[in-house]
Amino acid sequence: MMKRFVKRHTYTALVFAVLTSSACAAEIPGTMRVDFFHSGNHSAELLSLDQLVIEPLPWTGNMAQPIDRTLRGKYLFEIVSNGVTAWSRSFSSIYGEWETTSEAREINRSFHESVRFPSQDEVFEIVLKKRDANNQFEEIWRIELDPDDVLVHRESARYADKVIAIHKGGDPANTVDLLLMGDGYTAEEHDAFIDKAKMLADVLFATSPFKERKDDFNIWALAPAAPQSGVSRPSTGTYRDSPIGATYDAFRSERYILTFDNKSMRRIASSAPYDFIEILTNTDVYGGGGIYGLFSTAAANSEWAPYLFVHEFGHHFAGLADEYYTSSVAYEAPAEISEPYEPNVTALLDPKKLKWKHLVQSETPLPTPWPKAEFEKHSIAVQQRRAEMRAANVSEAEMNSLFRYTRDYADALFEKSGQEGVVGAFEGGNYQAEGYYRSEQNCLMFTRSESFCAVCAAAIEKVIDEYTVSD
Repeated sequence: MMKRFVKRHTYTALVFAVLTSSACAAEIPGTMRVDFFHSGNHSAELLSLDQLVIEPLPWTGNMAQPIDRTLRGKYLFEIVSNGVTAWSRSFSSIYGEWETTSEAREINRSFHESVRFPSQDEVFEIVLKKRDANNQFEEIWRIELDPDDVLVHRESARYADKVIAIHKGGDPANTVDLLLMGDGYTAEEHDAFIDKAKMLADVLFATSPFKERKDDFNIWALAPAAPQSGVSRPSTGTYRDSPIGATYDAFRSERYILTFDNKSMRRIASSAPYDFIEILTNTDVYGGGGIYGLFSTAAANSEWAPYLFVHEFGHHFAGLADEYYTSSVAYEAPAEISEPYEPNVTALLDPKKLKWKHLVQSETPLPTPWPKAEFEKHSIAVQQRRAEMRAANVSEAEMNSLFRYTRDYADALFEKSGQEGVVGAFEGGNYQAEGYYRSEQNCLMFTRSESFCAVCAAAIEKVIDEYTVSD
């Protein structure tokens, strides 16, 4: 099947010169991207082609694993040539989140999306699938594309001379390439962005299992100059025309940072080697976001930037679900509890088939007791206070004080519970107080902890393997 990926070439651009000589000498496929519009509402969905793009850089993915084995996303795309699936990857999307909000019951909206894959030399089909009510993938869109069509867009590496190598692990063909994109940094603030990118990369590599797999990563940094500092925060009347378009208040959630300008982000990113993207915003207000296979974001100047950076990357990189459930979110509760596809939460419909059963000691009860009522009473009160403080537009220093108090309270509560390090099924997670369970009492995906639980760590390792291990 690999013979389908022809149009091979040796890349000689500056950004790859810092990589190993073997990578530069090896023949590797080019990169293609399909841009499309994803439209609809709560009950209807439509996809339409924008353009087929040939990106300027070679493919950085693992050609030894063309078929997705982890399947962590809400969607799945397949590249089909002569009736054979030559490439597949699952992913999630902004549209996929938006359709679960109350707004989707009221209006139609469109979002620009992309999928990337190794270059094709012949006519091929892209097939898009979506999970049904039973979490099985069903086809929702299919289109035939011709790489030789005169309207295929060829992008230039416009920002190639701005790409900085933060960490070199090895050949992009068998490493994870992470691109840190700065948004809202002026030309004069570029050095500050690079310093922050290096600091956050160090934080990532101080956190297991990334710590043990450091040499399996390349990290790059790119920040196009912004006309003024910062990004938009509409709820406070702050608007910025930043290069990547990152903004707070996504889905009207004050702490949720996304960019809805996918085309601008992709055109900038195509100047750098990447498998994953984290956008660092030049802001100090607590916030971030992460969508599997799309990107993650973090407020780089927040006191909590280290936590935000790693937590949100957990969503984007490994498809981890949020394990917290007392904070307000824009999504509606599911009409029916079903087993989630994310690796770190469960509906526990059948304890004998618990997805992390192999990590549970025989004497551990399922569900597993923990001081849930006490935690909820405290956390709900804090969330109410948080909303009041945001409405009053208090200083970020005051907000940080509240966050530290919350973290310290949770740490003390969990320490005295006797359940620290126990793997089981702890009720509360996936934004719901009842019906969903997480594997441990605490985790970086639950509170502002500094470490992942064993289940999340294992899920991360599987994705690293998908990008680094040859069959």
